[in-house]
Amino acid sequence: MSDPVPPGGVPGGRPPGVIRLGAIGGVPVHVRASWFVVAALIAVVMGPRIEVAAPGLGNLAYVAGAAFAVLLYLSVLLHEVSHALAAKFFGMTVRSIELHFLGGVTAIEEEATTPRREAVIAAVGPLTSLAVGGVCWAAAPLAADGLLRFAVLSLAGANLLIGVLNLVPGLPLDGGRVLRAAVWGATGRPLTGSLVAGWAGRGVACLALTYPLLVASLTGTGVRLLDVALALVLAAFLWGGASQALSVARMRARLPRLQARTLARRALVVPHDLPLGEAVRRAQEHRAGGLVVLASDGRPTGIVDERAVQATPSERRPWMDSGSLARTLEPGLLLSADLAGEALVRAMQRTPANEYVLVESDGSVFGVLVSSDVDRAFAQ
Repeated sequence: MSDPVPPGGVPGGRPPGVIRLGAIGGVPVHVRASWFVVAALIAVVMGPRIEVAAPGLGNLAYVAGAAFAVLLYLSVLLHEVSHALAAKFFGMTVRSIELHFLGGVTAIEEEATTPRREAVIAAVGPLTSLAVGGVCWAAAPLAADGLLRFAVLSLAGANLLIGVLNLVPGLPLDGGRVLRAAVWGATGRPLTGSLVAGWAGRGVACLALTYPLLVASLTGTGVRLLDVALALVLAAFLWGGASQALSVARMRARLPRLQARTLARRALVVPHDLPLGEAVRRAQEHRAGGLVVLASDGRPTGIVDERAVQATPSERRPWMDSGSLARTLEPGLLLSADLAGEALVRAMQRTPANEYVLVESDGSVFGVLVSSDVDRAFAQ
């Protein structure tokens, strides 16, 4: 599955229980510790079947089952790599690929800019799984009887199933992103597409609960506890993913109101060596909401920390340079005054800070942007 990272949710590092395997095309590949539990379960389930296909293996059948689990997740990795490569082809930033107990997810930093790109990025994953399944199916007659043919046929069936299920039209599945792209293209409104695909995903989650009844009716047996547990896990995963997609869609609907220019506080630019007391007096006189320190050549080099000023006793301020309480302006702390919406949020996430200096295209200071002001505007 391809998954745009929502604003406010860009990962800053690996959470506990996540192991880095390496990188593909510059994209980090992670695996969750829960995968090892699933690999063990696959080995236990596949062991007896492997023993039937290749008698005489004994306990080695379970080792072969674990090897099959690795091969299966390598094909899942191909599925996710196809998402990543498609996104990178369109110039998008891919943060990571992560394998987990129910498959994998590709974290893409931005939303696709057109419905066509959205559809392509989403569809290549299931199509890759179907292609892998087709190749394995075609190669099965060439494999020797026994363990090798069993493994090839099992990989074919698993990948064909993964490809078909991922095309089901409901978020968080890839088919849900294709549905979102279709609705977006038809209506011209990506938000409408997200809402439709999110509610469709909730519907798919409810249908997943009928899986034990479907199996029971097809096999003529009673409802099995294992099928019920599997249906509950799958439905919970789908419902949670769909609900998150709906929340992100509603959150994105509020982003356009975030305009750096309208949220900026008036800034007072002062020399680096101006006494802090005088700088504060001038700021109060001009009703400025921030102090920006200038170098001798007129370039903004620092922004005075408002909390540090408040913590400094007034009797000490005349003897301190304004620059002594200024945070050096790293590149990420200088933002364009024209930033708005998701672009503004992304810029702030790349360099978290309490305050930013907004500049015009010619480099002149427009104002100061305070993070709490942005948070307040977004929450309204």
